Amino acid sequence: MSSKSILLGVNIDHVATVRQARYKDSPRTCGGFVEPDPVTLALLCEKAGAQGITVHPREDARHVQREDVKRLRQCIQTRLNMEMAATDDMLAFALEVLPETICVVPESREEVTTEGGLEVAGQFDRVERIVKSAAEAGIESSLFIDPEFDQIEASAKAGAKYIELHTGAYANAYYDKPEREAELSRLIAGANKANELGLIVNAGHGINYVNVSEVITIPHLHELNIGHSIISRALFYGMDEAVREMKALMAGV
Repeated sequence: MSSKSILLGVNIDHVATVRQARYKDSPRTCGGFVEPDPVTLALLCEKAGAQGITVHPREDARHVQREDVKRLRQCIQTRLNMEMAATDDMLAFALEVLPETICVVPESREEVTTEGGLEVAGQFDRVERIVKSAAEAGIESSLFIDPEFDQIEASAKAGAKYIELHTGAYANAYYDKPEREAELSRLIAGANKANELGLIVNAGHGINYVNVSEVITIPHLHELNIGHSIISRALFYGMDEAVREMKALMAGV
């Protein structure tokens, strides 16, 4: 797949992070003095050309609230991708909301954002059950994994349609050239392996306006999910410009 056809999904979690810093004890998630509204920002992302909106309602509700997800489901016109922990509670919520896709991720209360890929092979029965339950409801599943062959093979065996390659190790190594090249090689090998097994390849975590030009050289990419960097750029230039600039870079312009 050429870089020109890679889709952009925007993760809006950190818009909710800003709101929760001031209004976490409010009984409402929008309206009145409560701001910023993640749904409004999602609509601006769509207007600028984003092809999907990603949110991650966490167990501890640290940023995105379940009410936000329900409102997004009602308001956005593109695809809703809900990241979720591999729990019965989150599966039940996904089956209630019915996003187009779920992306099953590891989750820890201590982390600020998702760190590391999902252990699919080590909890195969649980992951397979989630994938099958989602499919029965018409929801496609993605698994957020490190570019390791055993995890990729387990993802295919579990019936996932997509994998999302965790690009965090690559992003963290960006200014250490030998390590960065090694991590990029791992991502390329993982993408090739996933493609061989019939999986659609997405990628995300730590992708920004600097490293995206190299990320798009990973073969078989279908979509990039990017949040923090776009939200950060939007603080200075607005959401419209932030999304459009990222899309241009993804197209190699």
